[in-house]
Amino acid sequence: MFMEWELLNVVGTIAFAASGAIIAMDEKYDIFGVWLLAFITAFGGGAIRNVLLGNPVSLIWQQNDLFILCFLVALLIFLLPSVVLPHWERWGVIVDAIGLVAFAFQGAQIAIKLDLPLSAAIAAAVLTGVGGGVVRDLLAGRKPLVLQSEVYAIWAILIAVITYYFKLEGGLAVYALLIVVATLRVISYYRKWNLPARKVR
Repeated sequence: MFMEWELLNVVGTIAFAASGAIIAMDEKYDIFGVWLLAFITAFGGGAIRNVLLGNPVSLIWQQNDLFILCFLVALLIFLLPSVVLPHWERWGVIVDAIGLVAFAFQGAQIAIKLDLPLSAAIAAAVLTGVGGGVVRDLLAGRKPLVLQSEVYAIWAILIAVITYYFKLEGGLAVYALLIVVATLRVISYYRKWNLPARKVR
């Protein structure tokens, strides 16, 4: 399980760091702003989750290799946007979907290992999967994606419920779950599946 956990960490960090850096550049932020949004997107959800679950927030600072990876991803995007962005436009939704399911599974696992109920597993999965993105969007002056009609956080909830009831920890079952849910996320994006939304005025 340790190797799987590390792999999920790497994939999620790359995906969310890239999305944070790209949104920062889209808003014409300087290099510090690019790094800041990359770090917040990649690690903000985990920090919020730890606060909610009573887990030491200081655990976030023990991820030196992931910090370096996040820094390098943001730097690469900042220095070579003409090389990276065309590929991101093609593969960004897929990469983001992988990051979402990877971090959602991690959040659910942490809650389960703390012997917390299903509600905590769901909250941890959602916060880990989308929390950093919400803070990123707010800092970029955008409406958070998860609070709009597009189906997004639902996939984190689905992972939490399945992980909790089937007691998934590792192996092929976990990879199958993540692949299926990531695929559903991509399909929901391209087919524009939306949750009901209403406007009062």
